[in-house]
Amino acid sequence: MTHSISPSIAKRLIVALDYPNVEEARVFIEHLQDIPCTLKVGMQLFYSAGPDFIRELKSKGYSVFLDLKMHDIPNTVKGGANSITKLGVDIFNVHASGGVQMMKAAVEGMESALIADTELERPLLIAVTQLTSTSQQVMNQEIGIQGTVEDAVVHYARLAQQSGLGGVVCSPLEVAMIHQACGASFSTITPGVRPSGSDIGDQTRILTPGQAIAGGSDYLVVGRPITGANDPREATQQIIEEMSLHVNH
Repeated sequence: MTHSISPSIAKRLIVALDYPNVEEARVFIEHLQDIPCTLKVGMQLFYSAGPDFIRELKSKGYSVFLDLKMHDIPNTVKGGANSITKLGVDIFNVHASGGVQMMKAAVEGMESALIADTELERPLLIAVTQLTSTSQQVMNQEIGIQGTVEDAVVHYARLAQQSGLGGVVCSPLEVAMIHQACGASFSTITPGVRPSGSDIGDQTRILTPGQAIAGGSDYLVVGRPITGANDPREATQQIIEEMSLHVNH
């Protein structure tokens, strides 16, 4: 079945390796052989496995999204971005709520790594706007940001673009307004994607893979509907096929 999969579409599917250790992640990755999707390594796995696991994934030909959501003083984030870029990742992120100076520092850290090693490919540096688990009530009453989630997301997206970043993480429901505000070339990476009939878990702002692609999402992040499936390979292929049917040619 994999012979019919378009590599360019498959790369737009980011499979979240939500595992506590390298051993479990490796067992899962066996299911994905010859499927050229992107793999996301988040905090739990990276803090357990370390940089060597990123190098291992890259050596196997995978595109890697290192999802650490850096948020610190500008100089610290600059150093973190430099180290991450040296790993050869394809995508990494910071929190937009860290502000323009912090995001610009991340770009500077990335640029200095690229200058030092011209064989590195430029990663896509993106910002987290609002987590897809954040409802408007939580944002207003707990985080203390007034207005709608959508207004906050677009505001952060504009700040990220102004800071020199290439895109944002956002809900698929917010893609159209971000592209309207920042242009079609500004990348949107969307978690909160759930195939029809799957458990929505702790996500509150979601669409199906087909709906997300049709709505303009550049990358889809999918975790539990694949990693928790009885047949992860089949689940991955079905999502890529659904994406292919809805992609805007």
